[in-house]
Amino acid sequence: MSLSLVQSRALLGLEAVQVTVEVHLANGLPSFTLVGLADVEVKEARERVRCAIQNSGLDFPNNKRITVNLAPADLPKDSGRLDLPIALGILAASGQIDSAALAGFEFAGELSLSGELRAVRGALAMALALRKTKPGAPQRCPQLVLPPGNAEEAALVPESRVVRARHLLDVVHHFAPGGQAKDAEGQPLEQDPEGWVRVEPAPLQPASAGPDMADVKGQAAAKRALEIAVAGGHSLLLVGPPGSGKSMLAQRFAGLLPDLSTDEALESAAIGSLCGRFDVQHWGQRPTCSPHHSASAVALVGGGSPPRPGEISLAHHGVLFLDELPEFPRPALEALREPLETGTITIARAARRAEFPARFQLVAAMNPCPCGYLGSGSRSCRCTPDQVLRYQGKLSGPLMDRIDLHVEVPALQANELLSSPPGEGSAAIRERSGEARNRALQRQGSSNHALAGQAIDQFVALDAGAAKFLQTAAAQLGWSARSTHRTLKIARTIADLAKSEATLLPHVAEAMQYRRVLKAGA
Repeated sequence: MSLSLVQSRALLGLEAVQVTVEVHLANGLPSFTLVGLADVEVKEARERVRCAIQNSGLDFPNNKRITVNLAPADLPKDSGRLDLPIALGILAASGQIDSAALAGFEFAGELSLSGELRAVRGALAMALALRKTKPGAPQRCPQLVLPPGNAEEAALVPESRVVRARHLLDVVHHFAPGGQAKDAEGQPLEQDPEGWVRVEPAPLQPASAGPDMADVKGQAAAKRALEIAVAGGHSLLLVGPPGSGKSMLAQRFAGLLPDLSTDEALESAAIGSLCGRFDVQHWGQRPTCSPHHSASAVALVGGGSPPRPGEISLAHHGVLFLDELPEFPRPALEALREPLETGTITIARAARRAEFPARFQLVAAMNPCPCGYLGSGSRSCRCTPDQVLRYQGKLSGPLMDRIDLHVEVPALQANELLSSPPGEGSAAIRERSGEARNRALQRQGSSNHALAGQAIDQFVALDAGAAKFLQTAAAQLGWSARSTHRTLKIARTIADLAKSEATLLPHVAEAMQYRRVLKAGA
């Protein structure tokens, strides 16, 4: 048979689009032509495939005109994931394996020159795409054949059928006539009994025990703000002098969050898989991304060709910690505005467009001025008013408006630091905030942070006295509609922590304290 078809997948953002590898062998001048909008890495597959087949002891049809088409032709293909499908297509077209037996399988993997299979990016996205291909259909999803590392990753998707293959020969043995591959001289090739193994999914791991909040002494107001942020899904800004404990508090924030559900874990892991940053050992753990303040807007948002997710999307269902917030480039900070509001990032380029989820909890930290000691009781600030204004002016009003909780973290005196007993542990805070979060989910089906439009009026249940107080305060402070609504949502979270059905005046009064606006000289 001179024509064969092999199924695989190409990545387009977070989507894994089906690709059919068509291989045709014909008489004529020997050549190896690859068409179908292939990137440089894919075109280089010709040499990898040739060497892998020959070094595996198989027969490469050097005397044939080989044409490989990657359909659809208008879909860009990149990386070496198509090496294995191309090699199998050539072997099937030359009659060395059964072409009909390839139906019901999809393949991906990069080939080394010796024929060993190497891991590629996006295996989890491929398995998710297979699950969505034919929902409710009577036939089962195709089986995925992947290299070591990728197979364990793809097997995490429920109802997936994944096979791990270590070498090209392991795949050839399974599809060869009679189940026994033969070399170019017709002699049987040795078979590895562990080379073709069905992979079972790893269990979802509970949240790992990280640093405990009991290590933080004092800072009762900041701890209270963290508890509110966890309970309602709110973003948080910590402002204080150097050494006051801002980074220490932020590092313990992820340990207060509830365990991920299976769907949330899959979404988060699929994004990490696109960048090759997912580890099966961390399956089910909430991601925490803390980019350096020199990171560009593209590093945070994502980009490139093909588009890849940035730190914002890699923190999906996790924590994005930005230390030294004013030191980030202005375009990078302004890029946070859209995902904080919508929970998605859309990367548009001339040739293609990709959308990535970005529902993360922002925890930011900053000093109040360039020297860091504005308002500190321990040391005097040496910054001029103009320097303070320029420093705080790096954070735009629209960005500050979108950060729910603004909390001051004062420096502790030495005697207070040394004599204070250990604080409350993370487990107790996690339990209380989890109960409040569950109360909101049962009431409205989402966290309080996600409330919008009429849902705010419906579920906040604002007391008449509290409503009048908020109206007066918002008018005097000159708050925008967004600031007022965010205060309402914070007050609703505080009410949930207090197990109150209605949002009362004390809840609104506490929420207003967390809408702090930086002011030079304050």
